[in-house]
Amino acid sequence: MRKNNFIHSFILLGCCCLAFAYADAQSTTITIPLGGNGWSNSEKGGAIDSAGIVDWSDRDTRFDAWFRVTDTGMVHIWLTAAAQGGKSRIRVTEGAGVRELDVEGDKMRRYDAGSFIIRDTGYQSIRIEALSRSGPYFANIRDIVVQGSPINGHTAYVPDNQGNFFHWGRRGPSVHLNYIVPKDMHVEWFYNEVTVPEGQDVVGSYFMANGFGQGYFGMQVNSLTERRILFSVWSPYTTDDPRAIPDSLRIILQKKGEGVHAGVFGDEGSGGQSYLTYSWKAGHTYRFLLHARPTDHNYTSFTAWFYAPEEGRWRLIASFSRPQTQGWLTGLYSFLENFEPQQGMYERSALYGHQWVRDDVGNWIPLSKARFTADNTARKGYRLDYAGGVIGQAFYLRNGGFFSDYTPIGSLFERPPDNAADRPVIDLSTLIYLH
Repeated sequence: MRKNNFIHSFILLGCCCLAFAYADAQSTTITIPLGGNGWSNSEKGGAIDSAGIVDWSDRDTRFDAWFRVTDTGMVHIWLTAAAQGGKSRIRVTEGAGVRELDVEGDKMRRYDAGSFIIRDTGYQSIRIEALSRSGPYFANIRDIVVQGSPINGHTAYVPDNQGNFFHWGRRGPSVHLNYIVPKDMHVEWFYNEVTVPEGQDVVGSYFMANGFGQGYFGMQVNSLTERRILFSVWSPYTTDDPRAIPDSLRIILQKKGEGVHAGVFGDEGSGGQSYLTYSWKAGHTYRFLLHARPTDHNYTSFTAWFYAPEEGRWRLIASFSRPQTQGWLTGLYSFLENFEPQQGMYERSALYGHQWVRDDVGNWIPLSKARFTADNTARKGYRLDYAGGVIGQAFYLRNGGFFSDYTPIGSLFERPPDNAADRPVIDLSTLIYLH
């Protein structure tokens, strides 16, 4: 009897799951929260937080919401909005369609913005602009409701803030190249080159060149006036608060280069961090070199150098010693990410070329294969504006900007292999690191 009840319950559960999946696939209405799917052209007189559009007082500030469809056809749009202390008129644009509507009253309610035709698949934007207001703000707008035949279970957007995905969704998907290294190789040195095409050096971008199992090394665009070469090593103690790390598990700074800042980091794990403020330029190729050496008492020393073509020399960034670690470089990878949510509507890309590794007995080997992966924002299907592949002699990564094509996660790339003449020419004995 218990067995029959179990089977009956299992069948009912399976039917419920199938019914839910079918209903989701047939759904023609979605609610797009602006807290996770909206961006503004300016942070002056208006902003987006987890509640949506707030404090919108500047007429020149406009907002765009993005979602991706796999079908075309007619949609109807409503805004959930309020206009505190007055009445406002705003404009809504989708594709070639334009509508105007009045928002009035302190209470959030749904306003009809009319029907629009989606003429092509891929990413769509809904633009919201200010026309007039009698109160202190144009409107607070929580979400956009979209209904119609193009909307189905494959429509891509951030549906809610579970797991803080309003933040991660607005940042956009991060993408990675996981390099295929010969099995059982003792990788002591890892060399890579990165070129950011002109116009792709967007504020908030991190073009990470030399990632490994315990840290990462690359270059960032931190603001309109500051750029950094960043090298970090995680502590073996799992925490987002660097102050919580026991003294015996802290990353030890052994040495840092001229002009390099060194300290700690948190929030995404914790550990030792170093960076050089350096005005690297789009269109130039920069070289990154990473070294690992096991030392006494179950420590491993990780050291990073950066080659600046403008200076014609290798620069030491830092050398860190990591406890509870005894080994070589493993899990070699590169990634591309945006760390500023407001910049998540802009595209960025980079070329990664001439990857080489050197083992502990002096053999240099080129790396010509890499597997493409992405973060949870991509894997959940919330953002599908990500890509990777091969261009010429280099791998490339691309994300943001709401382009409509994307590369399947797990794809294996192979670039033309380097030959012996392409091997890095570096006098390693002249590089300064601790023995």
